[in-house]
Amino acid sequence: MPRPARHDRQQALDRAVDLFWERGYHATSMKHIEQALDMRPGSLYATFGSKEGLFSEVLNRYAEQMADELSQCLQGGSVGLQGFNDYLLALAGPCQWRDGAPPRACMLIKTLLEVNPEDSQLRAQADRILGLMEQRFAAALKQAQAAGEIRPEVDCNRLARLLQAQVIGLRCFTERAIDSTHFVELAEDMAALLAAYRTP
Repeated sequence: MPRPARHDRQQALDRAVDLFWERGYHATSMKHIEQALDMRPGSLYATFGSKEGLFSEVLNRYAEQMADELSQCLQGGSVGLQGFNDYLLALAGPCQWRDGAPPRACMLIKTLLEVNPEDSQLRAQADRILGLMEQRFAAALKQAQAAGEIRPEVDCNRLARLLQAQVIGLRCFTERAIDSTHFVELAEDMAALLAAYRTP
């Protein structure tokens, strides 16, 4: 069976992101995948090779979505620390809700917590993607520092790790069944912490 066109493949990956994000890697069966992607087993294996191969592409697709979210906030007219403030608020805000349900915890962190030692390649992939996101944070912070917005003595690599820890915590916190306004308040409090690094 011929492989689907690129557009159809991207649609299939987006549906797979939602499926794995909701169920996790091990709790997702091939039957679940067949139903969610509306593909027969032969077509699935011809397109993605295996469940692990599909999940690997799903992680990359999810990483692209995360990078797009960050880029939209940093390039959408908000520069420097304000862009990061907007990013934190976007993660907790209504735009992250789907069909009335709160956003789910970060898929990369869920993967690190779920996969077994036998899934070392998937674990390493998730860790590598998190490392790339940290580098994106550091690069944007260094750009803000060069523009004079962040104090010159601040270690932007260290601040990027702190920021990523905040993002991970916020995404995991969304698993709690609490009022949505609390997510926004938490993001606002996290954003306020960045003010301590701003040039007076």
